[in-house]
Amino acid sequence: MIPELLMALGLVLVIEGLLYALVPGHLKAMMLSFQKLSDDQLRIGGVAAMAVGVVIVWVVRSVFL
Repeated sequence: MIPELLMALGLVLVIEGLLYALVPGHLKAMMLSFQKLSDDQLRIGGVAAMAVGVVIVWVVRSVFL
């Protein structure tokens, strides 16, 4: 389980790094727009992102493993 967790963390950092390298201006604008959202809106977005991530992991593990 630890190797998979470290692999996932590494992939997250690669994807995030790519975004900062390729579209830094858009990320700055997105961060400014996030400041305008309420805590509840951000919380709902975070929960939705986690749910999508869980579904993706579940589907991948079901289909490919």
